[in-house]
Amino acid sequence: MATSIRLPIETEQRLNHLAEATGRSKAFYLRKLIEDNLDELEDVYLAERTLERIRQGEEETLSHEAFWHEVEG
Repeated sequence: MATSIRLPIETEQRLNHLAEATGRSKAFYLRKLIEDNLDELEDVYLAERTLERIRQGEEETLSHEAFWHEVEG
């Protein structure tokens, strides 16, 4: 899948330097960054969205007593 992004000039220069110095493509490093960090991004941004839904009353929550009652069966 082809995707394009705009990078700040300094970031683009750093990426160009890395690619030239190592003989790898910029696409290689961008793909590596995404693959290595997507799990963390999902954790952070999906947790933030869930927290917002909780604050807005759109998510059901359990008290710690109810949670442990369910866990202990």
